[in-house]
Amino acid sequence: MLKTVTTSLWKSKIKRTQIIRLFGSSTKIADDPNAKYEDLSNFANIPVENIRNFSIIAHVDHGKSTLADRILELTGAISRNSGSQVLDNLQVEKERGITVKAQTVSIFHKHKDNVYLLNLIDTPGHVDFSNEVSRSLAACDGVILLVDACHGVQAQTVANYHLAKGRKLAIVPVLNKIDIKHADPDKVCKDLKSLFNIDPFTVLKVSAKLGIGVLEVLDRIIETIPPPQVDRDTPFRALLFDSWFDRYRGALNLMYLLNGKLQVGEEIQSLSTSKVYPVKSISILRPSESQVDCISAGQVGLIACNMRNSKESIVGDTIHLKNQECSAVSSFKPQQPMVFAGIYPADQSKHVALRSAIDKLILNDSAVTVNIDSSPALGQGWRLGFLGLLHMEVFCQRLEQEHGAEPIITAPSVTYRLLLKNPKMIKQLGSEVLELSNAALYPEPFNIKECYEPLVKGTIITPGQYLGQIISLCVERRGIQESSINIDNDRMLIKYILPLNEIIVDFNDHLKSLSSGYASFNYEDYGYHLTNLVRLDIHLNGKLVDEFCRIVHATKAKTVGKEMVTKLKDMIPRQMVQIAIQACVGSKVQARETIKPYRKDVTAKLYGGDVTRRMKLLKQQSDGKKKMRQFANIQVPHETFINVLKR
Repeated sequence: MLKTVTTSLWKSKIKRTQIIRLFGSSTKIADDPNAKYEDLSNFANIPVENIRNFSIIAHVDHGKSTLADRILELTGAISRNSGSQVLDNLQVEKERGITVKAQTVSIFHKHKDNVYLLNLIDTPGHVDFSNEVSRSLAACDGVILLVDACHGVQAQTVANYHLAKGRKLAIVPVLNKIDIKHADPDKVCKDLKSLFNIDPFTVLKVSAKLGIGVLEVLDRIIETIPPPQVDRDTPFRALLFDSWFDRYRGALNLMYLLNGKLQVGEEIQSLSTSKVYPVKSISILRPSESQVDCISAGQVGLIACNMRNSKESIVGDTIHLKNQECSAVSSFKPQQPMVFAGIYPADQSKHVALRSAIDKLILNDSAVTVNIDSSPALGQGWRLGFLGLLHMEVFCQRLEQEHGAEPIITAPSVTYRLLLKNPKMIKQLGSEVLELSNAALYPEPFNIKECYEPLVKGTIITPGQYLGQIISLCVERRGIQESSINIDNDRMLIKYILPLNEIIVDFNDHLKSLSSGYASFNYEDYGYHLTNLVRLDIHLNGKLVDEFCRIVHATKAKTVGKEMVTKLKDMIPRQMVQIAIQACVGSKVQARETIKPYRKDVTAKLYGGDVTRRMKLLKQQSDGKKKMRQFANIQVPHETFINVLKR
């Protein structure tokens, strides 16, 4: 009925504001089920069959957070004038207009005279935050697969669908933005049928912005997604699937209960660390915190229990009662980082403050790894691992905004694997395989038997008219085509095997530029494969500068070397002697630039006379500079190291 009314309204060309008023009056909150549970005194006794745990998954900018806003409004969790993207509460999310952190909220909805508890998780859409999606799905029994009715199925849509199907979750397909003029719901439904075998008649059509069809989505969630498969009659056991830091309460842990129940005052224990903690408080997010005394299996709660740092709060850990035997919940494994960068304090006096800020932020982002590192130019710091370049940028932006840190971030790199053949090195390392991302530690070629680099399987969905340019881009980045599929008459899905170090910096930007923004890209780990790597050294007047070294593919050495020496020529200030900047692989020079010295005109005071006087003065100056060049050290300012090493 709602679909028929909506279609007729659009055909009659009624203004958008009139539709909002029309549907605004019909989407009242039935009896406001939230009001019934306002005191939450009976929260733990909600029957399991009346609980639904689900996530919203989609590609970037398909309207996940907007749909979450409408769901919260229709269920009475927030007022209608609360603003847009209520769950995107981080400053970086508001500035960039993207979701970077999965957010959980517990709401109530009345359906066929029964009140249901819905635990909703709004997830990010960018591939760099896929760890947030995978850990969110560990606490869900179903998902809303949201697709833009204008742009159709995108690369991350495909990845998220297979992620949900791999966990055997119920899927509710929903088309968003049907109110936009150039929306084509029928075409997108055909794509869903051809790619995922989803029946077009089961696809819900909504406008999250206007609130059209959102009530149908809530009803479909209750009818399609099964209640959680839990057991309340066994001892307490829970999955820790998110955490963050509070300056007054320490680490706060978001847990999904699989067995039994938990009350304030009980003592819980971590299966990973075996440490015991008293439960100080239990809250549910609605979306603000609401205190409860007890929660039961099938529910999601925020537990404060005197955890103090990121080493104690481990995402994916199993929590149980003190001294109670328990088996691990193996439903979530954190993803391995793919991009690495060095982070250093701008001043070594701020080392402790930056370390504290990183520790607190890692608690909120379990995908980041930290290892101690040092640089002769930048001092003591850390080597951090991220899932992608955007992940790195957002993490560093949060360091600055949320903790007031001023970090120096080096250029991103990936981890390579080297198979060694020097028995002495193998004995020192205790292994014949060396993993490194710092070029300064790259061994001499005669010590290396084989080199391996990480590859990814990239999925690109693009209109057919841009196919030739995109293939050229992939070939330029050393890509190998794996498959090519026609989604429909206009769009194609192509898969490429690509080296990770070729795509982490600017591949997506070039892809968007070539396709006028229509192509989408997603990638997944494809393991390590044999390759030909070399270390590109930078010499200043014949002296090696370790801080500027890079690990590159042999075919890219000349190109990268030319870029490096050109950049250094612009950044290193002129000095009294000539500076030769050389990019070398071993003893072979790949590129060179020269910085001319300051030159004083020693003949300026001559007012005539024999030419031999002029030649004598010039020879004295030349001999003096030769002598200076033998003993002089090239002074490279600290700022130059920072500008060259950072992103």
